[in-house]
Amino acid sequence: MAAGLQKQSGGLLFEAAMNRVYDLTGDEIRLRIRLSPGARKEALGGLWADEHGRAHLKASVRAVPEKGLANKALIALLAKQTGTAKSLVTLESGSTSRSKVLALPREAAAIIDRLLQEEG
Repeated sequence: MAAGLQKQSGGLLFEAAMNRVYDLTGDEIRLRIRLSPGARKEALGGLWADEHGRAHLKASVRAVPEKGLANKALIALLAKQTGTAKSLVTLESGSTSRSKVLALPREAAAIIDRLLQEEG
């Protein structure tokens, strides 16, 4: 089992580990994120599985979840980690939820895959 995975009932986390944290759509990816705002440090890594067994990449940011600050911090973190311009990272859904979907250029997929492999 990959590092950062925690046991969940029903084997959902194992199932999630077999899935990617993103979907390919044309020249973009739709990245699923589980955000922890108000964290001690900013980080990207680890997996989290939702109730349907879909894998999400875990992210933590220092910003608080008020007035979109945590979402802006997440976009900045993803842009920095993937070498993508912030203007090319867009929040597709989950603006007020911890579970989010963001669109990034397709080239970011290889970097995200590498990040997850380094943890495993």
